[in-house]
Amino acid sequence: MTDLEDTAPWLDAQGRCFSPDAQISVVPLTAGRHCYVVDGVLANPQGLRDWAVRKAYDEPMGYPYPGRVCAVQADLRQRVADHFSLHLRNPLGARRLLDLTVRLSVVCTPPEALEPRQWQCHRDRVVAEPDILFAASVLYLFDDASLGGTSFYVPRRPPWEMDAMLADSQLLDAATFTQRHGVQPGYMTGSNDWFECIARVPAAYNRAIYYDGGLFHSADVGRPDRLSPDPTQGRLTLNSFFTCRRMAK
Repeated sequence: MTDLEDTAPWLDAQGRCFSPDAQISVVPLTAGRHCYVVDGVLANPQGLRDWAVRKAYDEPMGYPYPGRVCAVQADLRQRVADHFSLHLRNPLGARRLLDLTVRLSVVCTPPEALEPRQWQCHRDRVVAEPDILFAASVLYLFDDASLGGTSFYVPRRPPWEMDAMLADSQLLDAATFTQRHGVQPGYMTGSNDWFECIARVPAAYNRAIYYDGGLFHSADVGRPDRLSPDPTQGRLTLNSFFTCRRMAK
């Protein structure tokens, strides 16, 4: 029997995944873009959390996530898509949802084990097509706010310098990268010589944030000593990535 055949534990007694009483607030970012913060987003957050902590988590394949991940069922993915299209698509400037990836995630890599490309903020995906928007969402399923919310950044250097540094972070060993660019190992938790932190959204249980994934952002892990691969103790989130057509200007 699958989880979905069992009871669809992400639903409440009325068959709802997302709460009709959720509260949306707006955090200004840059260039007219915003982060949308949805508190009380799930109708049955404990049901989803209880189900999520029983799942098996694996190392990510093909992308540098500093932890472990787990795929989710099609029913939950569809409910995430429906909620996004109904409430967040238009505010983010998206016209039509083309594709969606949803996964459970647990940040748990020790700071000393991070690669140079994981020492700093990142963009989820960057493409040349101006009519494509990559939106993203993080839903916090943990209680300990010290495990970190999400911070947003803008570059402090010209594009050609930024591109060279980011390329080196993919190629150089840790010592060489630090010597060349002055970036220190560890999770990024504020401004440095390369990026300015423009906003921080603290983590809160049953809070989701939605934003343009083409903006530089990072998990704001201020207490990496509290990270754990155990989803009952660690930084458990539901992460969603929405490929959309942009609204016509």
